[in-house]
Amino acid sequence: MSDLKQYVARRKKQDKEFAEGYEEGYEQLKIGVMLRQARESAGLTQEELALRLNTRKTAISRIENHAEDIKLSTLERVAAALGKQLRLQIS
Repeated sequence: MSDLKQYVARRKKQDKEFAEGYEEGYEQLKIGVMLRQARESAGLTQEELALRLNTRKTAISRIENHAEDIKLSTLERVAAALGKQLRLQIS
């Protein structure tokens, strides 16, 4: 296990607030990463996706890098612009 993973595991055990915030932040990061990967696999730049969504490149960058509080309707629009379907799973 890496030093970082050990540190995170230790902090999670010691600090409930850190643990909750870490998990939430990690989930938001995963959403942004998935959106970036989907855009790249579609062969689009942030600018090209922004044009399809009638928005600015900075908005796409913000979504990919800070996917906190992103609306479901926005996720659906991005998926459609990428020629994809949005699937939501609760587990």
